[in-house]
Amino acid sequence: MKKIAFIVVALVMSIAANAQFEQGKGYIGASMSGLDISNQTKEFHFGLNAKLGYMFEDNLMALGEFGFDHWDKSPDALVVGAGARYYIVQNGLYLGAGLKFKHSNDSYNDLLPSFQLGYAFFLSRTVTLEPELYFDISTKKFDYTCYGLRVGIGVYLFKDQYMKK
Repeated sequence: MKKIAFIVVALVMSIAANAQFEQGKGYIGASMSGLDISNQTKEFHFGLNAKLGYMFEDNLMALGEFGFDHWDKSPDALVVGAGARYYIVQNGLYLGAGLKFKHSNDSYNDLLPSFQLGYAFFLSRTVTLEPELYFDISTKKFDYTCYGLRVGIGVYLFKDQYMKK
């Protein structure tokens, strides 16, 4: 009986997630990180990110990002970036890649190629919970490379929600 119930729930979830990643949808998201497992875990880290996106093709999203990183012993940093997500077979699993510019108060500037693997778990028709593993590679010094877990909330906007016909 448990197997049948699990199959039914999985089927309903896959149908609900189907067609969520269509061309023309907008995206607004916010996330929080601080569970780094990198070589920078010697100090406390807390990050906040805001993202805006647009589905320019089915399963392909262009993203813009703005963020703030707070480190316990290092200067705080602002992050601006752009990237893209590819949603794998309409199930919510996605791969992301992008490029970020990081600037801190001590005149530290760095370009960081970034890679993500995440899942968009739909809480409703448009709202998602998005856990994500990320890997940001420093082009200045390997010690500034970090990877970890980021948890976010996303809202997928339908065309008619933000555009007049």
